Amino acid sequence: MQKKNKTLGEFIIENQTEFQYSTGELSKLINAIRLAAKVVNHEVNKAGLVDILGAAGETNIQGENQQKLDVLANEKFKQTLQNREIVCGIASEEEDEFIPINSQDEQHQNKYVVLIDPLDGSSNIDVNVSVGTIFSIYRRITPIGSPVTLADFLQPGVNQVAAGYIIYGTSTMLVYTTGHGVNGFTLNPAIGTFYLSHPNMQFPDTGTIYSVNEGNYIHFPQGVKDYIKYCQMEEEDRPYTSRYIGSLVSDFHRNMIKGGIYMYPKSSKASNGKLRLLYECNPIAFLAEQAGGKASDGYGRILEIQPGELHQRVPFFCGSRKMVEKAESFMARYA
Repeated sequence: MQKKNKTLGEFIIENQTEFQYSTGELSKLINAIRLAAKVVNHEVNKAGLVDILGAAGETNIQGENQQKLDVLANEKFKQTLQNREIVCGIASEEEDEFIPINSQDEQHQNKYVVLIDPLDGSSNIDVNVSVGTIFSIYRRITPIGSPVTLADFLQPGVNQVAAGYIIYGTSTMLVYTTGHGVNGFTLNPAIGTFYLSHPNMQFPDTGTIYSVNEGNYIHFPQGVKDYIKYCQMEEEDRPYTSRYIGSLVSDFHRNMIKGGIYMYPKSSKASNGKLRLLYECNPIAFLAEQAGGKASDGYGRILEIQPGELHQRVPFFCGSRKMVEKAESFMARYA
């Protein structure tokens, strides 16, 4: 049982031996993400006081309007990871291509790549709703000493060595896993330190919350429509409660604590869904499984999907194990 008064730094040091490549780099990488998170948290908390609200006037690779804080968060995480010289490459939801990073000796000795959604749910900033950062870490598969390539990023989610998110809300939390359970750390803003507040986080086997944008109901596949109707029926422990924030981090975080399912299925408007496999679905799926939950594209395990491109989209069903399995059973009727 982990003690709750432990800092994130202490926790990383004490648990780094659980990682099979225990040479210190992963610990330094998590620490770099921690530092960038504190910087972004500071900027998020200034929203409304300085000119960082609203659209930046650009679109990202997905054709989505970038918010000013999207751009700022992207730059802060890139700068921090580049300055620490602990990764060989970065891929961001806000960048068209991956960014290779050479160490000063240009020997390409760094072993890890990071994929990141710098500010998930950023359209909610203007109305003071929780947003987050999602990150995913892989050990490169190309030889150390050679330049990083696209193949280092296009790995299935089962190859992740760490993943997590930072949620900027009523309190700021960093939640992550290295494949040995999920632990949450809350920022004490007075001293700028993250403390272990949620040790060994676990999904309840089932729950009473379903999270989906029901405004798109008419466009959903019939299996999803049937499952939503199932959630609304007055039988057994139902109807379930509908809760949808529109920020994946926020919806997932709530459901992991209280029990529930998050769904972003494909639709007649988005044939592959909306969420990105590498930046959103894989890291959240890794966390879900480590917390006893389940993540699926409606038919199979998210973490086993072989990516074909950096910005690939997939349908996403994630949450309490029994709820995801029930949703899959409805999808199977129309397979």
